Amino acid sequence: MTLMTDPVPATSNPGWFSRGEAWLDDKGKAAWIVAMVLGFVFFWPVGLALLFYMIWSKRMFNSSCRHRTSRSRHRRTSMSDTGNSAFDAYKSDTLARLEREQHDFEAFLTRLRESKDKVEFDAFMDERAKAATTPDDEDEAA
Repeated sequence: MTLMTDPVPATSNPGWFSRGEAWLDDKGKAAWIVAMVLGFVFFWPVGLALLFYMIWSKRMFNSSCRHRTSRSRHRRTSMSDTGNSAFDAYKSDTLARLEREQHDFEAFLTRLRESKDKVEFDAFMDERAKAATTPDDEDEAA
């Protein structure tokens, strides 16, 4: 039989560096970036040291990578079957309808752009034809 003992408690009075690090961690990545920029503004070696520390401790990239992973995981789970056949049928019908509507809307936008381009091109050709006939009329008058 073994006895479980409590882990060694942390020091009751952490140093200024540990307190500062904990405070910045509580505030988030923006606080680290602000501290680094202020370090560069007031005394550049402090800003450089904070930059190196953020890169070395991977604080610069931690939250953004976790956030990206959770979003992709959410996308994967939202497309899977729920086990409720009525809801899954409704979801697949709704998604198919939305895809059709999106395709129809994109086709409409394409036709709209093409007609707008045709109108602009026809106007350009009419102006060009007018410009080509106008100097001839002036040459005949002279």
